[in-house]
Amino acid sequence: MTTNRVITGLERLVLHPPAWMRRARLGLLANQASVGPRYEHAADLIDRALPGRLAVLLGPQHGFAGEKQDNMVESDHGLDRSGRAVYSLYGETRKPTPAMFDGLDALVVDLVDVGTRVYTFAQTLAYSMEAAGRAGIRVVVLDRPNPIGGREVEGNLLTPECASFVGLYPLPMRHGLTLGELALFMAERMNPRPELTVVRMEGWRRDMYFRETGLPWVWPSPNMPMPETAWVYPGQVIWEGTNLSEARGTTRPFHLCGAPFIDPFRLRDELDGAGLEGAVFRPVTFEPTFHKFQGRVCHGVEIHPIDPKTFRPYRTTLTLLAILMRWRPDQVAWRPPPYEYEYDRLAIDLILGDRRVREGLEAGRPVREIEAGWQPELDRFIEDRQRFLLYG
Repeated sequence: MTTNRVITGLERLVLHPPAWMRRARLGLLANQASVGPRYEHAADLIDRALPGRLAVLLGPQHGFAGEKQDNMVESDHGLDRSGRAVYSLYGETRKPTPAMFDGLDALVVDLVDVGTRVYTFAQTLAYSMEAAGRAGIRVVVLDRPNPIGGREVEGNLLTPECASFVGLYPLPMRHGLTLGELALFMAERMNPRPELTVVRMEGWRRDMYFRETGLPWVWPSPNMPMPETAWVYPGQVIWEGTNLSEARGTTRPFHLCGAPFIDPFRLRDELDGAGLEGAVFRPVTFEPTFHKFQGRVCHGVEIHPIDPKTFRPYRTTLTLLAILMRWRPDQVAWRPPPYEYEYDRLAIDLILGDRRVREGLEAGRPVREIEAGWQPELDRFIEDRQRFLLYG
């Protein structure tokens, strides 16, 4: 195949299916973003390449069709148009049951990840791999690009006491791995270890961002409308652990953030003086149509990344949060439980992945000083992850 774009694992699989799959009974973990280069869904492409082999469909958070808007909004099981079972892994259970895998020979996974530890598709993959290991069936991950590239890595590593559905393994917030590489990283830590195959991409480089891949973008979750949203998400997702708006209920979720009590121009000026590279901060006013501050006018900033190679989203939002905590300690608050099925621990600790980061912010420590504290463990992760990299 000759092309100037990236060839995904899905394309490679349907072009040359392995012989064993022609006799296998397959499950597919996917959602509405699992498409080929002409926007055809993975289920349709696999049905065409392997007639009668695809028996069961499974969907992650937000539903197989991606219709559920917010966290902890569950999807039901159902049937697709051909009568196949569609099992929800974000409803009555987040882990596949033995009945879901009954009679299967392999689980095929084709999900669009966004390169951030807290994006729950990675945890759904991990739970599915664990269940497959217990059931003795293969897992085949069809690899796709990390939309924010594979070079830049940022943040503290998750600690065991902060493990949850928004993070199970010792990863930094921005890990720089593809979903296939992430599967290899997680599989090494499982017992029993599943039989895992990653169908690699062709033409992807670690310095590529999504717009350079030549692939179509379909939002993998309702508040990830474009690939540039993934650039800001490793930082802006932090607002989910606070009472400030991450701009759900607007057309620019995660790009915008704010609250009714913020002076947007003063905030812009402070951010401009904070030594943050790779982005422009624009004062904004917005009114969410749902979620936090529904129907109320909020003020804040929009983050415009202009150089993804130097932009550090986690540092940027931690700095923004530190400024607001200093200004308005009477107004800025942590979101109380529950959050992603955790009913006791603070959401901000689960998102940041280490209570010491929250405690450092509360103590007024500079963000660069907090970063220096986690740098040695991040350096060790960067060295260790070399074993799992599939692309130069």
